[in-house]
Amino acid sequence: MTGTPQHAPHHTPYAHSPRTAGGTDSAPHHPGRPRNPPYYEDRSPGSGALPPRAWYPRSDAARLSLHGRWRFRLSASATAVDESFARPDFDDAQWQELRVPGHWALQGRFASEGSYEGNGTAQPSGAPAYTNTAYPFPVDPPRVPDENPTGDHRQVFDLPEGWGEGPAVLHFAGVESCARVWLNGQELGHFKGSRLPHEFEVGPLLRPRGNVLAVRVHQWSSGSYLEDQDQWWLPGIFREVAVHRRPEGSVADHFVHAGFDHVTGHGTLRVECAPAGRVTVPALGLDLATGESATVPVRPWTAEQPHLYDGELVTSGERIPLRIGFRTVRVEGGLLKVNGRRILLRGVNRHEFHPRYGRALDAGTMRRDLLLMKQHNINAVRTSHYPPHPAFLDLCDELGLWVVDECDLETHGFGRQGWRDNPVDDPRWEPALLDRARRMVERDKNHPSIVLWSLGNECGTGRGLSAMAAWMRERDPSRPLHYEGDPSCADTDVYSRMYADHAEVERIGQRAEAPLSDPELDARRRQLPFFLCEYAHAMGNGPGGLSEYQRLFERYERCQGGFVWEWIDHGLRQQTPADEVFHAYGGDFGEELHDGNFVCDGLVFPDRVPSPGLLEFKKVVEPVRIEAESESDEDDTASAVRITNLYDFAALGHLGFRWIYEVDGELRGHGRLEVPPLAPGESATVRLPTPPVEPGDDGEALWTVRAVLDEDSAWAAAGHEVAWGQLPAAPRPAVTPPVATAAPRRGEGNVIVLGPGTFDAGTGVLAYLDGVRIGGPRLDVWRAPTDNDEAAPWQPGPRPATEWRRIGLHRMRHRVDAVETGPDTVVVRSRVAPAGSPLALRTVYRWTAQRDLLRLELSVDPEGDWPVPLPRLGVRMRVCGSLGLAKWFGGGPGEGYPDTRAAARVGRWSMPVDALQTPYVRPQENGARPGVRWAELTRTDGSGLRIEGDPDFFLTARRWSAEELAAARHTTDLRPGDDLWLHLDHAQHGIGSQSCGPGVLPQHRLEVAPARFSFVFSSLH
Repeated sequence: MTGTPQHAPHHTPYAHSPRTAGGTDSAPHHPGRPRNPPYYEDRSPGSGALPPRAWYPRSDAARLSLHGRWRFRLSASATAVDESFARPDFDDAQWQELRVPGHWALQGRFASEGSYEGNGTAQPSGAPAYTNTAYPFPVDPPRVPDENPTGDHRQVFDLPEGWGEGPAVLHFAGVESCARVWLNGQELGHFKGSRLPHEFEVGPLLRPRGNVLAVRVHQWSSGSYLEDQDQWWLPGIFREVAVHRRPEGSVADHFVHAGFDHVTGHGTLRVECAPAGRVTVPALGLDLATGESATVPVRPWTAEQPHLYDGELVTSGERIPLRIGFRTVRVEGGLLKVNGRRILLRGVNRHEFHPRYGRALDAGTMRRDLLLMKQHNINAVRTSHYPPHPAFLDLCDELGLWVVDECDLETHGFGRQGWRDNPVDDPRWEPALLDRARRMVERDKNHPSIVLWSLGNECGTGRGLSAMAAWMRERDPSRPLHYEGDPSCADTDVYSRMYADHAEVERIGQRAEAPLSDPELDARRRQLPFFLCEYAHAMGNGPGGLSEYQRLFERYERCQGGFVWEWIDHGLRQQTPADEVFHAYGGDFGEELHDGNFVCDGLVFPDRVPSPGLLEFKKVVEPVRIEAESESDEDDTASAVRITNLYDFAALGHLGFRWIYEVDGELRGHGRLEVPPLAPGESATVRLPTPPVEPGDDGEALWTVRAVLDEDSAWAAAGHEVAWGQLPAAPRPAVTPPVATAAPRRGEGNVIVLGPGTFDAGTGVLAYLDGVRIGGPRLDVWRAPTDNDEAAPWQPGPRPATEWRRIGLHRMRHRVDAVETGPDTVVVRSRVAPAGSPLALRTVYRWTAQRDLLRLELSVDPEGDWPVPLPRLGVRMRVCGSLGLAKWFGGGPGEGYPDTRAAARVGRWSMPVDALQTPYVRPQENGARPGVRWAELTRTDGSGLRIEGDPDFFLTARRWSAEELAAARHTTDLRPGDDLWLHLDHAQHGIGSQSCGPGVLPQHRLEVAPARFSFVFSSLH
């Protein structure tokens, strides 16, 4: 993830500075400090570990899990205690217990010790700490502070009956950030590389009973400089620990090569293995010696149709199940192709995260994530910014997603010092970099879902990256390489950018981007395929502008999609003293350096409930386009529907199409629509049936056409909706304002009565509607700023919320200039303006009445030269809190704003007012329903308030004011009041993605200009 999306200064991989020349450690000696640094501070990747190898699920008989409750002791520094705890006879009876896998900072008293004392002194617990780019310790590579929380872990275990003697390995799947390991008092070695596997040979050390495993884990190490990855710093053993039996003749490593020739439809299988063995694939009739190849007709693997063949690899000592997917990935003709076809990435970046357990994810959570992705039309994952748990990749193979597997590497914090001392441009770090590359590629090489290797993220440039790229290409030439941080693409096979705005993406799509200074590199890059490895920053309310990005991806074949940042909000589940649940972010654990709620920027909330942003993304990237087809260009109503297949490989035979016909949101008919099984890229026009009209149907008529799964799939049940479109069935009836029939009159006291409305004669404010107390309505332009309104501090140009506050839009004052009564009107003239500014909005409220209807027509005219758009333009009012049920005809069921309303479907919707709120981790503007024709707020007995708008409006209702919403830091700060705050907005400013990406597009900005709009109010009895 980026904190400064601008690229680092370019360095070619061959232009090395004299500062880093040579291969010896030339750092100056510090008096009083040993010349040889401790193991956790040396630049090496570790010692004693076995070479990396391919991962595969082990049988229970060959694997002993060491999960469970371990004995644990926490120390303030790496040198605070000696190593006697590693002795088998050490007495750990007084130690606490700790769950492994897990992070000690998230468990029991170790978590509570993360608080800070009043004097600002940190407790030595390694409490959760969040930074985006800055290292949370002094930058002095490879050294780390003396304040280095260190956890000593002990586990005693017995071998199962029948385990026997012989080779065995101790397997660690993930430990942050450095671990030193002993078994039965014998030191095995140490390792770094938190999200990578490490194994040690332990067969001769094992005994039938009473084995003692001791592991010392340091929060900080030299490896921490390579893991500055925009996430919580959470030390601990967070992935599984197990002992694997390795009888003589077991597979030391294996590499499955399974290519596909799209011209012939044949696949070629070859499996490398040490030692030699045989491979069988019953469905293909194959029985091969390892090293031999065979070419046979196959069904290929793709993310849309992830066909896997079950096979088995047999050696003299082991039988390994294989799941083989035949596919070929190439960059050719300037495009990234799989099986000969261009693919379009509808992707997300994914960190591993759980709100209770941090990076300790279970298989069920991983599967739920992938099911959610598939159900929301996501077809690709970038594993930001490290290899995921290997079981996740198994699921990607099974369910079908394109994967960009990223190395456990980011040195973003060095960008703050102009990339001085950057490890990736220092040959002393090269062994550690190559070790990380090897451990990723060797572990994950047999997964067909992985279509690109990524060198890492935001490391600037340097020779270490070139060395990694060279090794990867030699080891696995079948996959292209990705890396975004070098704009020259010298070491990569694709051109990748972060947060390029729409205009830049269009230039890149035209292969007309700004040239590089090196003509040769420029010419090469211009021929590469392009995608956005990060875009559409999903922080808080948003992201906006998704539809416009997607049209560019579809228009320009070079633009092959991208990966939204990111999948999940990293909010840690906490409780107030009153047991109210909220989610914590940066700064909530007393960190002296943090990046606030920038860690909460996902398409799902921490509890994995989809956000409105995920629903919007599903609609925008849906693989079937459903559009109106009219009789003529002049006719804007649909007599037919045009269906376009946007899949890359799949025909539409797996989908059924359903039509619904509604008038004013009321169902009139439904049925099945026969659509041919279109091949990828094909379109067809299908006639709609004769509308099932009923007498008196003169309202707004709409067709809704849905594409749903015809049968159960691996990721959703039959009937799951994949895509939809709404089409006008007839011209929308014009709104006819009620004819004024009531005359204003003076009531008792200082009031004016007009039809059902009672007004304060001095201010002209509506006080009662049909005897029910009303507060307002008054012109309103302020909203609680979203994260995208606040924008990132490094963004160019003015940041919207900063400018709004500077001008004073959060403290507008209302001055009534006149309250006038005419034969059938009450007219209120006012000036709305912030203190200290000549800017103002002249507003005229014109009230008329017809029997039990009260109509408000507003005209708004600006004064002065407004330098920024408005947050919103409409009215707000207070109504009785008992009006707790909202019903409306318009966009829904979820929220939508000008650039986030693709998923808003026009219909009749109903839900409690409390359900209208979107619980963003940091409270902000939310909950607007767009395109509302009419709305009702009612009590349980059906009485209440009805509002009709001309034109359509945005409806927002909540139990706290915009000011209270803006002041809240967490959801638990919001306290329901006695009244409802009702916003009826003629217009809203767009959302954009400026919390890290581009701002609001011009067509979605709410520029200050004269406006006219009206509402009709009535009471319900």
